[in-house]
Parts: sequence; C-alpha cells; structure tokens
Amino acid sequence: MNLIGNWSYPTSIRFGAGRIREIGDACATAGIRKPLLVTDRGLVTMEITTRTLDLMDEAGLGRACFAEVDPNPNGANLDAGLAMLHDGDFDGVIAFGGGSGLDLGKVLAFMAGQNRPVWDFEDIGDWWTRAAPAGILPIVAVPTTAGTGSEVGRAGVLTNADTHEKKIIFHPDMLPAVVIADPELTVGMPKHITAGTGLDAFAHCVEAFSSPHYHPMSQGIALEGMRLVKDYLPRAYADGTDIEARAHMMSAAAMGATAFQKGLGAIHAISHPVGATWGTHHGTTNAVCMPEVLKFNAPAIRDRFDTAAAYLGISGGFDGFCAFVDTFNAGFAIPPRLSGLGVSGADPDALTRAALGDPSTGGNPIEMTYDNTRPLIEALL
Repeated sequence: MNLIGNWSYPTSIRFGAGRIREIGDACATAGIRKPLLVTDRGLVTMEITTRTLDLMDEAGLGRACFAEVDPNPNGANLDAGLAMLHDGDFDGVIAFGGGSGLDLGKVLAFMAGQNRPVWDFEDIGDWWTRAAPAGILPIVAVPTTAGTGSEVGRAGVLTNADTHEKKIIFHPDMLPAVVIADPELTVGMPKHITAGTGLDAFAHCVEAFSSPHYHPMSQGIALEGMRLVKDYLPRAYADGTDIEARAHMMSAAAMGATAFQKGLGAIHAISHPVGATWGTHHGTTNAVCMPEVLKFNAPAIRDRFDTAAAYLGISGGFDGFCAFVDTFNAGFAIPPRLSGLGVSGADPDALTRAALGDPSTGGNPIEMTYDNTRPLIEALL
C-alpha cells in the first residue's frame, strides 16, 4: 500500500515516510525564514532531531533549537522559550516531538506577540478573542510520536505549576500552517512510549465517539480511528520498525485530535489533574482511566458502542468492547489503577474538585457531579 499523501484540513499535511526532507520547503510555504525548532530534553540528542537540524541548515534556515521542555510543559518552560525566541528574532516555530514539544512550540508561537499572561487565553468561553492575532508566529509541526495529534490542533496544554492544574490554551491561529507527518520519525520510540501515545489516540477517539454533541463527521473519524489503533498498535508495539503500522498509527493520532472537536470527557477530566500533580504520562494515564469511565458512562453510550463493536469486529456489543479494552491495556502492561503509575497520597476530594473544574467535563455523556465523580476517582486510585 502506498502510504503517502498531501491533505488539507485547512492545515497542509505532508504525509509519508521520508518527508522530513521537505522541512525547508515546508517552512517556505509557512512563510518562515528563521525558525526556532522546539523539542523536549529527551529528544534533542536523538538522531532524528540532529538530522532535522542538519536539513534545516542545508536549507539556509540555521539550526537554532530550544529544548527546555518538560514532559508536562509548564509556565517556566514557556518563559525560557520566549526569552530565546525574542533574543534571536525568530519569525516562526518548528514544533517537533511528542505532545510536550508540539504543545510548547505552539504556545510559544502564539505568545510571541502577546501582552497578557498566557493564563488569560485559557479555553474558556471566548477568552481567545483577547489575543492579538498579528502577534502569532507561523508554525510547522513535526510529530515524532503517534498519540496526541497536537499537530492538527488549535490549542496547547500547559501546566500551571503554582496551582498544579493543566490549562488548555486556545486560539484558532495556533493551528500549524504545515505538518510533516513522517512515520519514519516514530521508528525509534521505546515500547512504553509507543503504547502510551497510541492509547492516547485511542482515548481521543473513544471519548469523541462517546460525546453527546452533534458532529457526525467527527463521529465517523473517531470510529475509524479506533479501528486503526485496534489493528495496528499491537503491530507497532511488537515491531517498532513496522513502517506500515507506524504510518497507520500516525494517521490515527491525527484522526483522534480531529475527532475530539466533538468533545472529550471524564477520562481527560481526571487525567489532566493527575498528570499535573504526579507528572504521569498523559496517554498512559488515559488508558488506566478508560475502563472505569466506560462503566460510568454505560447508560448513555451502550447502544452506540454496540454498533461500534460490530464495525471493529468485536463480539458482544458494549460489554464485549469493555472486555476488549481490558485485554488491550493488559497487552501493553498498563496497570489497572493509578497507583501503578506512582500516584500516591491522593486526596479524593481535591482530585474530584480538580476533575470537575476541567473543561473536558462538558463533553462527557453523563453529567459529572461531585456525588458521582468521587466514587469514580476512588475506584481508579
């Protein structure tokens, strides 16, 4: 199968193995002459990063790189990046990496010309209209994992270290101008990152499919995204060099992030404060939360997952789908409880309040209240 294509959503996506070689042309298309590549500390010394910097250099773009990005990016990372961005007079950003590099890179480009604190642009109501659009730099996004789908998103997640809260910073113009989706860049991912990021894509699709909001296009994308993860994540996990599996997982990641325009739900509402407080891997945390949240939402989603299970080739309808999720998680060594991720000493009351304050609650098919969410969190701990 020829897994190469050019797509537009309106982001221009250059999909296919080896397309990182087009980084110079991608920057030209985005109107970037002097980019700052933003990635995370773990990725900066890897061959895929140094090769990309070489390609940038060959294209006359320089090789400037900012890598002071934590696994859960925070305000301090943003401040350090903005200092480098302004000192170097860069005119665009290459957001390079998994969710952390992509999110921080996008927020950096967004904040380059803003005069208000970043927290003033949280995805609440129309707060995004406070921003000065002319101050937003163009972005080229290059995912190196297959999970968050941040490369096709209009927001970035940033942790407020003072309050231990993850905040979604949103603006329509945060959408990257060009995406290079090259599955060869994901070949070197360790098995646990392959699993965690892939299960993040799965959670995006499951929650979008569960959301009560009306968006039939997202519903269809979410369903096919689930199928791709079901069929190809085990292959990518078993053989990291399986480029066909890696390519389909990269598609699933973008599909999950596209689908969740329809909404997220309790999985993310709980995962966000857990990650902000204990620094757990986001996708892995989502995977731990999913079985209990499926039970929680069962009265509202049973019928639609009866249909989804049939499409996915899973017998037993909704109950069969839940059993599949348990087995699927176990196959990737996902612990059954948050304690298996190092979450200890949690205050269920505080975690319940934090979850209820997360904007993802608005997309859950069952209304989340203190009385029904606290037992859910206790079951997860």
